[in-house]
Parts: sequence; structure tokens; C-alpha cells
Amino acid sequence: MKLVIQLLLWIVIGVLGYFLFMSVYGEVQFNKIKEKRYQKAIKNLKDIRVAELAYKDITGEFTGDFDKLVRFIDTAQFTITQKRDTVIRDEEQSRRFGVDMMKEIVLTDTLGYASVKDSLFGDSDRYKTMMNVPIEGADAQFELQAGTIEKNDYKVPVFEARVAKDVLLYDQPKDYVRKEKDVVSVDGVNGPYLSVGSMTEVKDVGNWPKSYGANDQ
Repeated sequence: MKLVIQLLLWIVIGVLGYFLFMSVYGEVQFNKIKEKRYQKAIKNLKDIRVAELAYKDITGEFTGDFDKLVRFIDTAQFTITQKRDTVIRDEEQSRRFGVDMMKEIVLTDTLGYASVKDSLFGDSDRYKTMMNVPIEGADAQFELQAGTIEKNDYKVPVFEARVAKDVLLYDQPKDYVRKEKDVVSVDGVNGPYLSVGSMTEVKDVGNWPKSYGANDQ
């Protein structure tokens, strides 16, 4: 009888050990998959950010339309300028004092134009698919919004591109995904989304930590 009890105890210990190992191993594997998928999504978010900043630089606003953003990259051009200081006659002061008065001004010369596509993406056409979530099996696009918010009595253009963690981790254990969505940490991606920009704050950085690469370029 004593031998039977010992065997049962060893079986219970073995089963509990197995479940403990699997819980730790499962979370380790989940984190590996999560990090790889986040890295892929971040590459697209960086491309979207670069494209949006170029769009604003030329048009003065952001866009919430991926089709418009792609057309812009295909057709728009940056103006290449050069600023130089010069001195000219100050007509008003000269009339006022009856002698020639000079003043310094800054002149902006247009040197030429450069294709937005070539400047940002070179020979690559990855900008044409940057709106697609780059995770096999996740048939989805990044959410994109643009508009303005009030800041010191001024309307400031803002944009936000994001994807839900539920989408990036669609085939992973639900309890792990639920835990990941509740993350609050300087070393993690906080909240339920991986995103760049904001519709409530004036910022164009990503919400991922530096361990995933720079979030502001």
C-alpha cells in the first residue's frame, strides 16, 4: 500500500512538473513569436511615419487615406532650397533718416526638385504594401487616421497608424494575448495596440520601447 501511495505521489509530482514546465515554455515561445511579429509590424509603421511626415512637409497636413498617401509618394517632389544671408537697402529707414540705411535679410533660393519616392524609398516599392499587416494569416490592414487637435489656440495636424495586438497575435493562446494587452512597462508595448503617432497628442513617435529599435525615425 505504501508503494502504491509513493507511485501516485511521483505521478502527481510528474504531472505538476510537466504543467509547470509547459506554462513556462509556452510563455517563452509566445514572447519569441510576439517579438518577431512586432518587429515586422514596426518596419511598416516606420515607413508609414516617414511617408506621413513627407506628406505634411509638402501639403501642410497629414492624411488618413492610404491610397492618397501612395499616390503622393508616386508623384510628389521635394523642393531643394538653399538659404543665404544678404544685405539690401532699407527703403523705409532710408527715407526716415535721409541717408542710406541697410538691413540684413535671408533669401531662399530654389535649387531644384527631388522625387519623394526616390528620396524616401529609393528603388524599393514596399510603400505600396506598407498598409498591410505583414503577418502570415492575418488578413488585415493598419488603421490610419488624420486630423487636427487644438494646441495653444492653434489647430495642429496629427495622425495615428496602429494595429491591434489581437490582430498581430491572432493565433496565439488567448490568455497570453490578454496579458500582453494589459502590459504597463518601460520595456514593453503598453496597451492593446502597436502604434505610431497619436490623435490626442502632438507626437509622431511609436509606442514601442528602444529594444525594438528607434521609435522616432
